[in-house]
Amino acid sequence: MFNLIDPLITSTYRENEYPVSLYQTREWSRTLPLKGLTLLDATPVFRNTLVKHRALIAAGAELIAGISDVMPRDEKIVDLLRSSGIRVMHPEDAPATVDIILDCAAAFSSWQPRIGFVELTRSGVEKFSHVADKPVFLADNGRIKRIETCLGTGESYYRAMKQLGYDEWKDRKLVVFGSGKVGTGIIMYAHKLGARVTVITDPASVTEQITAFTARIIDYRDTPTVAQAVKDAYAVVTATGVAHALEGNCPAESLLHSPALLANMGVEDEYGPSIPAERVLMQKKTLNFILDEPTHLKYIDATMALHNEGALYLATHPEARGLIEPQPEMEEHLLNVCRLNGCITDELDLI
Repeated sequence: MFNLIDPLITSTYRENEYPVSLYQTREWSRTLPLKGLTLLDATPVFRNTLVKHRALIAAGAELIAGISDVMPRDEKIVDLLRSSGIRVMHPEDAPATVDIILDCAAAFSSWQPRIGFVELTRSGVEKFSHVADKPVFLADNGRIKRIETCLGTGESYYRAMKQLGYDEWKDRKLVVFGSGKVGTGIIMYAHKLGARVTVITDPASVTEQITAFTARIIDYRDTPTVAQAVKDAYAVVTATGVAHALEGNCPAESLLHSPALLANMGVEDEYGPSIPAERVLMQKKTLNFILDEPTHLKYIDATMALHNEGALYLATHPEARGLIEPQPEMEEHLLNVCRLNGCITDELDLI
């Protein structure tokens, strides 16, 4: 099964780019903590996802790769998984008998795993809020996810824009909707690149970090000021994590008449139905997914490892029910591996 996967991983990445997944692979191949369990992993399938899959297989699990229309994927890597003997399934397929579903954006929330779910994203949490009879481990709710969202997703917005031909940011006006983890990352990198940043958000949620990197903060309820900021912008990017977030808060005409480059960095369509897909870069799809590697492995490794760790937690805590946040000691252990053996040690201080 590893004959096709291992060579691609070792020829593409340095070990210090995925220290936590590598640690899991080595440790779990010795202890086999998931032996006998069938896991469906719906993490978006790209080249760097292979290090996550390898750790789960090394742990003794039978792995099914889940793909859906909710999240993009690299079809070449999907074919590689099939060639390696890994089943690939879609939410609309007849549900397979599985023990744990490692979900993403709740794509497989209609299935009934024997043990429970591990959810990767904030956008999927709401769909699990009603679940009481099974545990749902929330990998998004801890510190580790900030590595991916602040450092990784923030960087990937500018990498995707550069791929589209937009790579000059000095003194350009950038409007960011949202000041959560993804928004913070976009704002941090904008500051590094010399852009003039306006953030549209709830002022009560603004952190000192955002204040330090932002030229202007506008209350999202101040519709006239929001509209003017959009009209004057070079680029607008949504990072609220809320479907149709701009409906009612930003007049459609201000977006339609603005020359700004519109982009979406959320899983959902944050612009809403009033803005046609063709007005937004990549038809409103999450912009960084146009990249061969939507988030650099060095920034997503610890998140994928925490997602895996959630499966181990559920497998060893049969009493667990409802929504479960990562334990601080679990995250600290994984972060220590990242600090000791990874290549982003200095950047971790930023989160």
